[in-house]
Amino acid sequence: MGKVSIKANKSIYQETREELGWSREKAADVVLGIDNGRYSFLDKYRLVKIEDESVKIQPEDIVALSKAYNRPELRNYYCCHQCDIGKIDAPEVTDANNVHKTLVEMAVSLESVNAKKLRLMEILADGKVDDTEILDLNKIMDELEKISMTIEAIQLWCEKMKLLRDQ
Repeated sequence: MGKVSIKANKSIYQETREELGWSREKAADVVLGIDNGRYSFLDKYRLVKIEDESVKIQPEDIVALSKAYNRPELRNYYCCHQCDIGKIDAPEVTDANNVHKTLVEMAVSLESVNAKKLRLMEILADGKVDDTEILDLNKIMDELEKISMTIEAIQLWCEKMKLLRDQ
């Protein structure tokens, strides 16, 4: 087991590695073994820079670390916090571990959108959104965003369960 840093503000990548009880050397060795060494660019020296945030983490780094650590939620974190496009478009999954709560939230959102689908068709019928329709459209868009987020959470939960099964 590697030494645990006493640094106050650790990155999520360092925290995740330390939760596993791995040194940077072990993490780099595991990364190297993934997909026949496909991620050999990620060695312990790059990992230090990633964890200290002295280098901008790249998507291929995230893929390698999420696979090595069996933590698919690292990809969601990266998309929501470090990717310029993801900051705009990606829903942040904050509670993927509570799948029951997530499923209930999704059912509620689906029912809400289902109840408003006629109104959505009315708004979209003429191809324009006027001042009387914008509030309803915003409410429907909010519900669709909730559905998107719950789907992402369920997918992450399923992926984690599959990874745990395969271990």
